[in-house]
Amino acid sequence: MLEDLTIKDFALIDYDYLEFKEGFTVLSGETGAGKSILIGALSFLLGGKAEVSQIRTGKKEASVCGTFVIKSEKVRDVLTEEDEPLNSCEWLKMHGIEVENNRVLLRRFIKDTGKSSAWINDTPVTRNELSQFSSFLVDIHGQHEHQSLMKVLEHRKYLDARAGISGDVELFTKKYAELVSKRKELENYSMSDSERLRNLDMMTFAVKEISEAKLKKDEDVSLEDEQTRLVSYEKIYSDIVSINQMMNDDEKSVVSLLKKIRRDASHLAELDKSVSDLDSRLESAFYELSDVADEFCNYQNSLVFDQNRLQQVEDRLSLIYNLKKKYASSINAPLSEVFDYLENAQHYIEENGEGNNYKEKLESEIKKLEKDVLISAENLSKKRKETAGILNTEVNEILSKLGMKGTRFEVSIKQKSGTDLQQNCGPYGKDDIEFMISANPGNPLLPLAKIASGGELSRVMLALKTIFAQTDSVDTLIFDEIDTGIGGEVAVAVGSHLKNLAKKRQIFCITHLASIAVYADNQIKIEKTVSGEITSSNVHVIEGEERVSEIARMLSGDANTEQSLEHARLLLSKYSKI
Repeated sequence: MLEDLTIKDFALIDYDYLEFKEGFTVLSGETGAGKSILIGALSFLLGGKAEVSQIRTGKKEASVCGTFVIKSEKVRDVLTEEDEPLNSCEWLKMHGIEVENNRVLLRRFIKDTGKSSAWINDTPVTRNELSQFSSFLVDIHGQHEHQSLMKVLEHRKYLDARAGISGDVELFTKKYAELVSKRKELENYSMSDSERLRNLDMMTFAVKEISEAKLKKDEDVSLEDEQTRLVSYEKIYSDIVSINQMMNDDEKSVVSLLKKIRRDASHLAELDKSVSDLDSRLESAFYELSDVADEFCNYQNSLVFDQNRLQQVEDRLSLIYNLKKKYASSINAPLSEVFDYLENAQHYIEENGEGNNYKEKLESEIKKLEKDVLISAENLSKKRKETAGILNTEVNEILSKLGMKGTRFEVSIKQKSGTDLQQNCGPYGKDDIEFMISANPGNPLLPLAKIASGGELSRVMLALKTIFAQTDSVDTLIFDEIDTGIGGEVAVAVGSHLKNLAKKRQIFCITHLASIAVYADNQIKIEKTVSGEITSSNVHVIEGEERVSEIARMLSGDANTEQSLEHARLLLSKYSKI
């Protein structure tokens, strides 16, 4: 649910802050007042196109921010990058975004340089990510973007949700993926015998060569360190001799001098207690440095140059480099790549060695999976077709009440093309599903996306949303241009439908018709004002007599006559609360 919206320097809007409530909210105002600007700002916030022309004249930046209350929906325990999020909570989890009090803050900006930016809470996101996430929150129907029902790929989801088979489809998708994986495995396995034998010989040799080397984890690293020490023996010995001479060899060595300084400091501390802390620190430094000197001395005594050991180390490294050259990506690659090659080679031998029946096993598994997939696809298709018939009747009944009597809606279910299971089945079954419509009697059915009229499109969406209210997870629906070409009883029917839909969803609707507006639980008025050469659109919630006056204006074009005011009060008392 959209809780609040802050718009700054967007188009004609200087600054507006609005708080929204649940239920049915109408946006009204005279033609040209800027009603669509408000929807445009929201569309921009939800990931719509960002253009410099959206910035208010004379300003450097436009911004829109909105707070959304999201439902606590079930989140799967394990999610991978390949998984498709099923709801807003899963999307947020997959992107590592925390939620507090079930609220998320969306922010979007565009500068006059053309650069735009977006955030979800404190996390920067791309426009595509913003659009993906917001699709779980809001649907805008009419002349703007963000229309999930206009996406053919979404039609299957809606039909499956109505049929109550979404969970079955998810299980089918996993089974189908397993079948595809097994087929690919069989394809890789079913190579010519000569090629398989060549690979088998190569893998067998690799296993023997790597195993006989008896490699240890990170052995190359430790050997390289030892080689460096042995090769640099003379330099190391020279350095340690110099260090020991300076630290501990004669009266001028560091330890000897520090010992004298400590003796004098101790005597000084007896005479002046204020330097006691310095004496203590000097004493600690003396013992620490003496210990370091002893360690360096021990190190010098332990130094031994072993030419034989150097040769052993270099021979071992040569063997390891040769194995890396053969079985790793490069001689500088980690030794773990050789171990990985060994494991893969052993697995290949197990599957392709003499006397194994792995191919037969794969073929048997594939045959069983194909049968299961085909049966499942048939069951899904049967349930879809049954539900499609019911859906056709329900939508057409509602469209008739909404002033589209000659309109015919139909769910098209066609079997995927192909002659075998591999071709005519996909991840979601055997059906290609699309919502079709004929806007006038006698006209052929066309894809829903080809409807030209924004008003017709909005009413089709309203009919579908009314039916899908039980299964659709989107909380906020916005209808733009829904009253185009209608009036009288049809407008009353539209208002009634919106009112009923708002019992389960937050509904926003731009309308010029009072017969729709009076059904609303809340009303927002958009007004255009001109100050000097500056034009602005102001947005505010209206209640009480101000709402009566606005309804009167919508009824007759005159908000001041007693007759229109009385008519407005009568309608509001009947359909809404003043």
